[in-house]
Amino acid sequence: MKANPISPTIPLDQDGVHHGFLKLPYSRDDSAWGSVMIPLTVIKNGEGKTALLTGANHGDEYEGPIALQELASTTRPEDVTGRLIIVPAFNYPAFRAASRTSPIDKGNLNRAFPGKPDGTVTEKIADYFQRILLPLADLAVDFHSGGKTLDFVPFAAAHILDDKTTQTACFEAMKAFNAPYSVQLLEIDSDGMYDTAVESMGKVLVTTELGGGGTSTPRSNAIAKKGLRNVLIQAGILRGDMQIERSVSLSMPDDDCYLFSLSDGLFEAMIELGASVRQGEVIARVWPLDRTGLPPVEYRAKRDGILISRHFPGLIQSGDCVSVLGVAQP
Repeated sequence: MKANPISPTIPLDQDGVHHGFLKLPYSRDDSAWGSVMIPLTVIKNGEGKTALLTGANHGDEYEGPIALQELASTTRPEDVTGRLIIVPAFNYPAFRAASRTSPIDKGNLNRAFPGKPDGTVTEKIADYFQRILLPLADLAVDFHSGGKTLDFVPFAAAHILDDKTTQTACFEAMKAFNAPYSVQLLEIDSDGMYDTAVESMGKVLVTTELGGGGTSTPRSNAIAKKGLRNVLIQAGILRGDMQIERSVSLSMPDDDCYLFSLSDGLFEAMIELGASVRQGEVIARVWPLDRTGLPPVEYRAKRDGILISRHFPGLIQSGDCVSVLGVAQP
């Protein structure tokens, strides 16, 4: 297979703290011999496990970049046994544009795996992680939140997998993250996802949804920082003591957890995030945009659960996600 054009400007396998970039050549109107420079930190101390840590897989999600920037700037080699590979802005072009997808090629990095070494910019980034960085890793933490269009209760998640050995390891890492909610997640669109690439290699993965609305908060950032440290301590990579608080365990057993809008309109949330919902209860209403005197369309829960996500903007389009329910676990 063709070699990937991305190259690191720092060593990936030398002890110490190294700050640099993943350099991706990209010729464009304003820079004929230009490059996309993706910030990178590698912290290594002797032999041990490797953690690959990523934020801004979607460029309008900020808890991950904040937590990873702090980790990269404050961690000393003597704090580590093994190696941290830290990429605070995974989809760097999208991060700079504050958009979910890349402004260069409109690529959604979390649907671009396994990527192509001779493809678009987004596909080249995916291929480099698929073939170069992921094989080095024992553990991956990939931070997400709702971006500009969704809002979530803060949760860490692991996926229900066919490989139960990997699933168990992922669930244990999710518990160690110790977000206020811990979700056994059913994906509705797993093709091309980074998560799928990690898990198919048998690696341990923790992902998150820590808020939304295209911003972060003091609370969501604190959850990200604490959870990241906990996972790294549990893996034996970072020295220190874990901080464990109460976490509500949830699952998403079927597609009835999701509601999608069937029309464009004015979105009215009827239930607060984190609230218990009964089957048949109205979760949201969608009002007409272009006339008065008509009733709203009501969206009712298909099952009992806890509201863990909802549409965020004031307007909604047909096909947009209205809400997601989680089901409490004993």
